[in-house]
Amino acid sequence: MNVSRIALVGGVAASTVLILAGTASAHVSVQPQGEAAKGGYATINFKVPNERDDASTTKLEVNFPTDHPLASVMPQPVPGWKIDVTRSKLAKPLDMHGKKINEVVSKVTWTAEGSKSDLGIGPGEFQQFPLSVGQLPEDADQLVFKAIQTYDNKEVVRWIEEQKDGAEEPESPAPVLKLTAATTDEHGSTADDKSAAATADGAKDKHTEAASASSSSDTTARVLGVVGIVIGIAGVAFGILAGRRRSV
Repeated sequence: MNVSRIALVGGVAASTVLILAGTASAHVSVQPQGEAAKGGYATINFKVPNERDDASTTKLEVNFPTDHPLASVMPQPVPGWKIDVTRSKLAKPLDMHGKKINEVVSKVTWTAEGSKSDLGIGPGEFQQFPLSVGQLPEDADQLVFKAIQTYDNKEVVRWIEEQKDGAEEPESPAPVLKLTAATTDEHGSTADDKSAAATADGAKDKHTEAASASSSSDTTARVLGVVGIVIGIAGVAFGILAGRRRSV
């Protein structure tokens, strides 16, 4: 009897740990498609899992960082979701390709549309919300986005807690986009630029070689022509001399 009770208690405890671990790991996150390089543009996805067994996620709000505003934010349409883009004035304008940007996107909101039976993100499901963003900052290693997830039972989960160095992951961590090193060199040339330059240099070398070969061929032809003329003149002279000798 005691052994059975101990086993039952142990099983319940283990199940509780697994449930809590699963809940802690399932949170709103953001990941790039490919890389999010400093100073460049990227397509990023906000992944939203449903953590409830009896409710659906019907709304997601993503707030953009104010310390590193992004001049370009374009959401990709998501079937079954309405998208609202909120813009805010900047205290200090951004310079983007020589153009002054006075306001930027400060928040994007996705709201589920459709019938009650298939509205939003159901239990045991997740949804991705893509955005094209740029120009990414060059003086930061990451961007923190604060997100708010709303369920159809009016429950609201705020994913807004920032990770502290050396501390454990917070209960409701904010999505963090890690930035990679810039893809340009110190002169601002990209790999594609270098490849194009190499191709151009190669074409130039081939053109130079062809011109050199053509010039060499012309010179050879001229030399052979002159030699032929000399030989011809010598032949004519030899013929004249031979005729005179016969006459004598």
